[in-house]
Amino acid sequence: MHSPALPAMRSSRRFVSLAAALLLAAVVVSCGGDDTASTTSSSMSPATDAPDTGAPDTTDDVSVDPCENARGTITVYSGRSEKLVADLYTQFSAATGVGVDVRYGDSGELAGQILTEGSASPADVFFSQDAGALGAVSQAGLFTTLSPSTLERVAPEFSSTTGDWIGASGRVRVIVYDPARVPTPPTSIDELLDPSWEGQIGFAPTNASWQSFATALRVVRGEDAAREWLQAFAANDPVAYEKNGAIRDAVNAGEVALGLVNHYYLYEKIAAEGADAVVAENQYLPGDVGGLVNIAGAGVLADSDNGRGAQCFVSYLVSDAGQEYFVTKSFEYPLVAGIAPAPGLPAFADLNPPALDLSDLSSIAETQELLADVGLLTP
Repeated sequence: MHSPALPAMRSSRRFVSLAAALLLAAVVVSCGGDDTASTTSSSMSPATDAPDTGAPDTTDDVSVDPCENARGTITVYSGRSEKLVADLYTQFSAATGVGVDVRYGDSGELAGQILTEGSASPADVFFSQDAGALGAVSQAGLFTTLSPSTLERVAPEFSSTTGDWIGASGRVRVIVYDPARVPTPPTSIDELLDPSWEGQIGFAPTNASWQSFATALRVVRGEDAAREWLQAFAANDPVAYEKNGAIRDAVNAGEVALGLVNHYYLYEKIAAEGADAVVAENQYLPGDVGGLVNIAGAGVLADSDNGRGAQCFVSYLVSDAGQEYFVTKSFEYPLVAGIAPAPGLPAFADLNPPALDLSDLSSIAETQELLADVGLLTP
């Protein structure tokens, strides 16, 4: 199944020893964020004339309306890029009166920083582009439980089993291909091992999405089978790129025939340049581990200085307004029932991704060790 071309359009261990934190930081540090991630910080003040009366009592009940009485400013460690979500933070502040200070960076690096900082972290919210990084922070006991009214907005399979992080948007792994060179694209990752594709497949070895796919491969097929597939893939001499966007552009320019990316990169290019400028297409892989559906999501730090404001922010991500933002801005899938995806995307129900607990994608250390062993960790 390939996508039609779209018109230019609108998808209880809270205290971690320093040694353990540094170890976990090393595990996730190479797990990259969105392609355009920035390491700079920015801040936005509440869009309100009311005086800042400080952070609310974090023991307030947020089970019904997490944004009731929310005020002050929150600090968000954002693994989503400034280009993608800066307007979302502004929109949130305008709607709620809660200010946002943002520290942008790779999701893995920010997770490592939180693990190192432990209970002293200035972060109130960790907004990650990957479930694996959220899982690492969750396993360290550094998140608090989210409001039930927030959690009930999203199906359980797209949130933590312990209720301490939630998915905000979904992305699908696909094969982007040049139809002029590949009239019949592969329908499974196993077909990529055919020698005819030698030197013709682009991938981004240090990107979080690739490493999450490799983790899912380990979880779904087992360690031995995952190693066997990765070794065969490496033997086919895939072409390493730094980012998913570079893979998409290389396929569109005819440099390589195929690429392993997330679905929305193609649609971003179509929206930016027009359908006539884009020849590449997406091949979706329903029922195949290569068609992993991953999430971007967020959790509230247990030692937040503004727990109510932080809970309000995460609640906003899964509000109708927040979900519509992801649909129109990044072409990611909404995770809330009743919100339609961007035109041209396959129905979410038709994706049929592999069955796995997204919390299991936190086993990054084992994945990186395996990727290093088979020569697929660095560009």
